Amino acid sequence: MSGTIFSRIIDRELPADIVYEDDDCLAFKDIHPQAPMHILIIPKKPIAKLADAAVEDQQLLGHLMLKAAEIAEQQGYGKAFRLVVNNGSGAGQAVFHLHLHILGGRPLSWPPG
Repeated sequence: MSGTIFSRIIDRELPADIVYEDDDCLAFKDIHPQAPMHILIIPKKPIAKLADAAVEDQQLLGHLMLKAAEIAEQQGYGKAFRLVVNNGSGAGQAVFHLHLHILGGRPLSWPPG
């Protein structure tokens, strides 16, 4: 998984509009936003997709979810936002580094896609 666009952002080899960072994760604005707020939150640990996460990743996955809610609140969308995780190319995953899309700021219909 080394060399993905996201690992290169973590390593500061590529620029990103970073809105949050801690020891475990990084969040930045999507370069092709699908909503007024479209932020990606990624673990610094290299996990290709959600189905590849292991039991020992449980705390990290919970951390991503809680930070996503905090980031939505900080961005002014804490009352209504959506989290999306695409798992595999058939589900629309284009970058194989686990990431959560935080979307908000416009009506989001159901079902998605």
